[in-house]
Amino acid sequence: MDIRQLRCLVEIVDSGTFTDAGIALGVSQAAVSRNLLALERELGVRLLHRTSRSLTPTAAGVRVLARARHILAELDELVTEATTGHTRLRVGHAWSAFGSHTREFQRRWAAAHAGVELQLIRTNTTTGGLAEGLCDLAVVRTQLELKRFGHVLLTRERRYCAVPADDPLARKRGLALEQLRDRTLVIDRRTGSTTADLWPADARPVIEYTQDVDDWLAAIASGRCVGVTPEATTTQYRRDGVTYRPLRDAPPVDVHLIWPHDDPHPATQSAVRLLAELYRDSSSPSR
Repeated sequence: MDIRQLRCLVEIVDSGTFTDAGIALGVSQAAVSRNLLALERELGVRLLHRTSRSLTPTAAGVRVLARARHILAELDELVTEATTGHTRLRVGHAWSAFGSHTREFQRRWAAAHAGVELQLIRTNTTTGGLAEGLCDLAVVRTQLELKRFGHVLLTRERRYCAVPADDPLARKRGLALEQLRDRTLVIDRRTGSTTADLWPADARPVIEYTQDVDDWLAAIASGRCVGVTPEATTTQYRRDGVTYRPLRDAPPVDVHLIWPHDDPHPATQSAVRLLAELYRDSSSPSR
């Protein structure tokens, strides 16, 4: 099986005749017919009902046609990515992107860089999808070996405690780590910025692990757990049943933008400058 066979099948159905399919593909009618027959032999099924007046997909043909369209679209996207990948900037993040700055970053980018589409991609990996090739830049709040990447420190975010809305702690204006020692603390093992090391070894809360932000919020809203998170989460993930309160004595969280050392996206430094401007000019001081 090869791509020409799939393209012939799709074009035959779209054009309605073998002759028109050949014209569209720039090949002979005989070549179109050979490709279709080869595909049918490869799959072991008949794909088209052929009469002197019409061509219609068989039941198997309908299924194969749908899959062929998907495969060809993926291939076209691959070619576009390889040849014009610089017209899109993918920014990965595990939880909360740039917090309260996210929307303004999107707006200013669109205004200043109309030729480079900005895409925010949420993926629950330690590098925000960068190591996995899912993005061109990533914002991370976990402890990483930063020498692996190009990077810049964007800000240091204050930590907040997320508690059930009906919890007595929700009535307080601010909290201390010691107030959480007798609670069950829910932590995202892979991408969370919180570890038990925030507490002394002999005064640590019980730990429960989760896999992503939605499960983390659900555990807190249920009343079973509390959580500790950077400030950005409080703006990106407001949830009924969850209240955020600042932690007075917790160290801030470093927020880094990272990118590949080798062959970074050409728009990388433009993104760095815009984000630096947003954080610098923010009415909320960096901590």
